[in-house]
Amino acid sequence: MTSKIKLNVKGKNVERFIKRLKSNNIDLLKIEYIKYNEINIIIYKKDYEKLLELKTIYDINLVNIYGIIKLREVINIYKYIIIFIILGIFILLFLSNVIFNVEVIHNDKDLRNFILNELETYDIKKYKFKKNYDEIQNIKNDILNKYQDKIEWLEIEESGTSYIVRIEPRIIPDNEVSYEKQNVIAGKSAVIKKIIAKNGEVIKDLNTYVNKGDIIISGNIYLNEEVKDTIKADGIVYGEVWYNVSVAYPYVYSEIKEKNNFQDVYVLKLFNKEIEFTFNKFKDKKKEETIILKHNILPISLVKQKQQELETISLLLTSEEANDKAIEEAIKKMNENLSDDEKIINYKVLNSSVEDDKVIVNVFFTVYENITEYSKIEGE
Repeated sequence: MTSKIKLNVKGKNVERFIKRLKSNNIDLLKIEYIKYNEINIIIYKKDYEKLLELKTIYDINLVNIYGIIKLREVINIYKYIIIFIILGIFILLFLSNVIFNVEVIHNDKDLRNFILNELETYDIKKYKFKKNYDEIQNIKNDILNKYQDKIEWLEIEESGTSYIVRIEPRIIPDNEVSYEKQNVIAGKSAVIKKIIAKNGEVIKDLNTYVNKGDIIISGNIYLNEEVKDTIKADGIVYGEVWYNVSVAYPYVYSEIKEKNNFQDVYVLKLFNKEIEFTFNKFKDKKKEETIILKHNILPISLVKQKQQELETISLLLTSEEANDKAIEEAIKKMNENLSDDEKIINYKVLNSSVEDDKVIVNVFFTVYENITEYSKIEGE
């Protein structure tokens, strides 16, 4: 970038002075006439000394400087302010990537302390650098796999310079509660399909219908129809159980799907506009913001956004397609309530009806399910 200067020239017959400059190969980049005896001209900085040798009776004053010299002059005047601004931005960027608080949201104090101690082993604690999205997901999955018997669900959310940890402990179902002396009973009305007796006397046959509460494996040991001993019966019982699931599904199907595309973007927010410093802009996205710089009076700020790409899917379904989707939704709903050792045996659509802009489907399910529960044997 070549430096240029703007000069004010005063004197008699300024036209003669212009001709003199041209004849001495001084480039006049711009000429501005102010009065008959006064002009402003712009020349290259390199020609300034040569012009001063030719000025003779003319009065020459420097008006402005352009290019590198001007930039140097501005930097020299505001150098300390510029240094402090740059230093401030680096400090803010540094601090915005440091953890200042880790909060576990749960009522159980012991569980909160347990999770905080576990997170510290992964360097998620005060005054440590924040992790990226993939690292957080790996840590979360690692903790869930390590403590499958204790933790049902775990989420680690970044909020500014803090991590918010939400957790749900694994609750042992009632049918896993055991007693010193007990029977194995049916937790639901069902047809018995499998009995795994570990201890006790099996008193029900396979393919037998039982009501909820019926004894299947007894803790009473009989001899000649008399109870000779009472023990802790133990085992697992699987039965054929029945459910009726009703699902409503719209003809106009719209879904916002989260794609596995993420990016960190710095955004300048001016009033109600956002200027993104990225070439790969997502059309639809979910954003989590961290403020880096913010003006105390004007609505201007620099933020860091963690963006996730979203995809909007819209379909107009036929009656048959909506009906099929409703059945799929019913199956999904049923499977969500089944464990790994349980399964859907069969299903049948009982009826379907149309109401306004949706189809309503009732589906009857036959399910292979763990129906094991225990009942305490009272007395001797």
